[in-house]
Amino acid sequence: MPSSYDATPVAVIGNGPVGQTAALLLARWGIRVLLLDQRPRRDAVGSKAICQQRDVLDIWMSVGAGRIAHEGLTWTTSRTFHRDHELFAWSFMDTGRSPLPPFVNLSQGRTEAILDECIAAQPLIDVRWNHEVVDIEQDSTGVTLTCTTGTVRAAYAIACTGSRSEAIRSLLGVTFDGQSFDDRFLICDIKADLPGWETERRFYFDPAWNPDRQVLIHPCPDSTYRIDWQVPDDFDLDAEQAAGRLDARIRQIIGDRPYEIVWKSVYRFHSRCADRMRAGRVLLAGDCAHLVSPFGARGLNSGASDAENAAWKIAFVLHGWAPETLLDSYHDERHAAALENIDVTGTTMRFLVPQDETQWRSRRRMLEAAATEPELQSKIDSGRFAEPFWYPGSPLTTPDPVRPFAGRPPRGQTPSPGPGILIPDARISPAGRLRELVRDGLLILTTESVDRAAVATAVEEITEAPQRVISLADIDLDPAVLGAKDGEVWLIRPDGYVAAVLLSPAPQAIAAAVRRSLGFPQVASVDRVA
Repeated sequence: MPSSYDATPVAVIGNGPVGQTAALLLARWGIRVLLLDQRPRRDAVGSKAICQQRDVLDIWMSVGAGRIAHEGLTWTTSRTFHRDHELFAWSFMDTGRSPLPPFVNLSQGRTEAILDECIAAQPLIDVRWNHEVVDIEQDSTGVTLTCTTGTVRAAYAIACTGSRSEAIRSLLGVTFDGQSFDDRFLICDIKADLPGWETERRFYFDPAWNPDRQVLIHPCPDSTYRIDWQVPDDFDLDAEQAAGRLDARIRQIIGDRPYEIVWKSVYRFHSRCADRMRAGRVLLAGDCAHLVSPFGARGLNSGASDAENAAWKIAFVLHGWAPETLLDSYHDERHAAALENIDVTGTTMRFLVPQDETQWRSRRRMLEAAATEPELQSKIDSGRFAEPFWYPGSPLTTPDPVRPFAGRPPRGQTPSPGPGILIPDARISPAGRLRELVRDGLLILTTESVDRAAVATAVEEITEAPQRVISLADIDLDPAVLGAKDGEVWLIRPDGYVAAVLLSPAPQAIAAAVRRSLGFPQVASVDRVA
């Protein structure tokens, strides 16, 4: 497709997994990338973020990092205990149509290594270590980054500098309000042979060996287990290890078995969000923009979704396929997603770390009663798993009165397909997946009675972006997967979200939905993107 891109690079600040994802996605769109990091090299230590959700695995598949899904471990059983009593257990049964696993556990270090290999094979990405950004200046044509090693010029920048981004946010005039929790969490990765635990997630409330606090155990590949203990705010890891108490903690869980500590650390958790995720030509992503507790694995997963949202929008603007106003929707969509994650994880943390005596009494009563009252089990909150955010209220989404958004679905469920909802994955013919079709531009899915040529012409009147108009019958996709009705046109964004569902649409209706999905001002005239 024609493009007005002049090869000016985009700077991605921060070479962690969110920055790596952003760089690879930009390069996939043909955009040159300067990937900057203040560190001298990769510090591949510790598991850090370990749980990657299906929709993020799908993003990484699109940039050649499918090994993350293949190497990761998917546990199948979750057990929840109160003291020595098992309150309940459930087995994960994947009812979806996607060939990808619902999630995998894999250390962040291994994820970064796989993404590094993909970056090394991508000539459009220039990785520069030892580039700490100390000043940011912007004008109408780009961003000038002053680094400790010199000056970098870019069309736009994505800040993916992680949780310690005070300096970057200060340079951009962005605030970062929220809450920090007093209690700390001790994290150890151990290698051990634990028969029967290889595919189980275990969560302990108030065990005798960590009274009034929690312990979480996650299995990882290669007989490695991640153990999280909630510990007091004055916890001293060095003193704990020197006195032999760390060994005692581990043996209270695994018994008298040989083990090896692979990594250990102590964290304090935060719940904070930037007031703006777009600061001119700089977009904030990942922990630079929002911090949440790890229960539910919403940190890295939401950061990868930030990266995809930012990448396709910057690429469309640089190629001339959409106006710069499209970038305003980055804040609209991803800030709302961050607030949703803060709400969900904040509820979890209030259950895990009660803030006053009333909350403590309520939690103790609920845990004790849940042993004999199964209806209370759903109220035991150890973290609602990461899930995609939904954009029914986005300025890019054309509402459909037939498919109103019903709000956050029950835990473990997804909304019915419709405007603002991520399109479900499914196998299609010839051998492939529905999600594989969405990331090359605009995808328009039609039912049998729709004139596809007329649809294509209507889209071409608005943008020169890559587009495909495909009949559901041509890919052997059962309309029931979407809930599609005959005569409908489904407009899908480059990140897989449904932008509009139109019934027997006139060309003007299609054009209006495309304009809206690309951030055009909502006016009556129809103009092609120059």
